[in-house]
Amino acid sequence: MYLTKALGIVVLLGSTALAAIEKRGTACTVTPLSASPKPRVVRRDEGSSGGDLERRSPVGDRYLPGPNGSPEHYPRPEPGSKEALAYAHRPEAPSDVALTDMIAQKQQQDKRDTSAAEAALAAAADDTPQILEAFRQCGKEGSIVFEEGTYNIRQVMNTTDLRNCEIDIYGTFVWSADNLDYWIRRTFPVTYAGRSTAWLLGGTNVTVRGHGRALFNGNGQVWIDRNRSGSNMNGRPISLTVWRGTNVAIDGITWRQSQFWHTFVAHSRNVTMTNLDMNTTSSNSNSAVNTDGFDSWNSRDIFIKNWVVTCGDDCISIKGNSTNVHVQNVTCYESGCACVGSIGSNAGQPDYVDDIVFEDISCHHSSNAAWIKTYPGAGHVRNVTFRNVACDNVNQPIYVTPCTYSGSGCDGSRLAIEDVGWYNVTGTSRYNVAAGMHCSAAAPCRNFRFEGVDIRPLAGGGQAKVLCSNIQNQATMGLACTGACPGNWPQQLSGNR
Repeated sequence: MYLTKALGIVVLLGSTALAAIEKRGTACTVTPLSASPKPRVVRRDEGSSGGDLERRSPVGDRYLPGPNGSPEHYPRPEPGSKEALAYAHRPEAPSDVALTDMIAQKQQQDKRDTSAAEAALAAAADDTPQILEAFRQCGKEGSIVFEEGTYNIRQVMNTTDLRNCEIDIYGTFVWSADNLDYWIRRTFPVTYAGRSTAWLLGGTNVTVRGHGRALFNGNGQVWIDRNRSGSNMNGRPISLTVWRGTNVAIDGITWRQSQFWHTFVAHSRNVTMTNLDMNTTSSNSNSAVNTDGFDSWNSRDIFIKNWVVTCGDDCISIKGNSTNVHVQNVTCYESGCACVGSIGSNAGQPDYVDDIVFEDISCHHSSNAAWIKTYPGAGHVRNVTFRNVACDNVNQPIYVTPCTYSGSGCDGSRLAIEDVGWYNVTGTSRYNVAAGMHCSAAAPCRNFRFEGVDIRPLAGGGQAKVLCSNIQNQATMGLACTGACPGNWPQQLSGNR
């Protein structure tokens, strides 16, 4: 323990990391600052004083402070005001009344100083060192329990060397919002398209269980405001990245206001992610762009089940060199729903996507529902199934493009898209187009299959349009095309066509 002087008083701290670890064998139990004793504030003239911080209690998916959890702040009186003059007045020979007033004023000043010191300590509180220490001590052949309460995370975390580790999270992880420049400079690069992450999690045989009680709060609104509806802000961190993981299971975690993408799986295999709830929305006119629920890259054997996602971009996105991904029972709001891509952005680095299944997917008020987007690069998309996809007011449910975003070079792309099936895709489109599919003339799409596709436009009723170009088996694919689809056909429509 050590003494440090702050605001004219002495503050007694145990360490800069304020969470506590209890270790028994290879099992670590971590208790956060919010459930630990408050740092003691010592006045030189009185000795020690202080108390325990109220333990926070879960309410739904949020944690609310106890009745004594927030220190009271006192405003400074205006210079020259009656109140300021009263504080300055000191009689030469105080009467009993004056002495009583002086004592009361001193107590009030002490209270102000104490509250300000505690507020400063709380703002700087960082549980990250103890979190990392728990992983260091118990991350191999061990277990880690994060007790309920709020863990303040002010630093990046790299926990990629785990082995045979079970992690149980009952508390709330809150990523700091007052040091964005730190995050922008220090987030870990993940090699994909300049992206970076706040937390790398990896290793072999790793299980993370949230028990429906774990909450990850990324303070996303400050990032949304910093980004100002831009596309990809360098350093804006992905919340959680599974990096070089093998046999990783993640279950029962809630995300609120993620900084950027909620989850990213890269250079990993045999990853299971179940029972996850994500919601990132903007409270103002700035868009929550690029707050994807899930993205995969250079990974295989991934199973996703029982998710609910509200975000400002792709709900589930399968990116380059992903193989054998099965997505089941996912409900997506305000997002891109079930997506392959984008891939092929680097012409010198082929992207391959194989053996992907989306089934039992619900898309509400989404941009698209079951779709594929590539750049005019190299590689292929092969053996993709969209099954049982329900559309509710979706802008353009089925969409295929070889020239995403730019709308140029569309017919020169050599990236093949083949063996793709849409089965039982039903519901409503926002406008009168159910499908817009333009394939490259240099590499026409092959073996498209449609069964049970029934999409009705919300406005006007009737059968929605199906626009197609450069599909080899167009006449026998099971869905009648009503017209051609131009190469620069937009991903989202602004009205009927």
